[in-house]
Amino acid sequence: MAVTLRDVDKENFNRCVKLEVREDQKNFVASNVYSIAQSKVEPAYVPHAVYDGDEMVGFVMYGYDEDDGCHCIARVMIDKNQQGKGYGRAAMEEVVRRLRETPDCREVILSTEPENEVAQKLYESLGFKKTGEVTHGEEVMRLKFEG
Repeated sequence: MAVTLRDVDKENFNRCVKLEVREDQKNFVASNVYSIAQSKVEPAYVPHAVYDGDEMVGFVMYGYDEDDGCHCIARVMIDKNQQGKGYGRAAMEEVVRRLRETPDCREVILSTEPENEVAQKLYESLGFKKTGEVTHGEEVMRLKFEG
C-alpha cells in the first residue's frame, strides 16, 4: 500500500465527489462536495483525495480553524468499497505527519459522532484523547505533539 494525499483538482474532482461511505455511516461525515465547497469559503481548510497508487480510495480535509485558534482534521472518509483495508489509518498517519511538520502546530483537534466507535478507536490508537468537550453534538479529541 502506497497511500498518498493529492490536491482535489479538475482532473479528479468528479471521482472525488462520487466517493461514498456506507449507508449506516452517512450521518458521520459531510459529503465530499460539501467539504470541497467549504474549503473554498474557508481557505484555511485543505481538501485532499486519498490515493493508493493511482486509485482514489478516500478523502480528507484539514487545516487551521481560525475561530478556535487550532489545527484540526475536519474530514476523513474512505469509500465504502475500500473500507477495512487500512486506508483510514494510513490517511490519518499522513495527515498527522503533515500537521506535525507545520510550524507552530503543537496539537491537533478533531471531533467524532459518539456512535462512530470505529473512528474513535482508530483515533485513540493514533494517540488522540477525548477532551470531554462536545461541539455540534460531536465528541472532541486532541493529539498533543511532544517537544
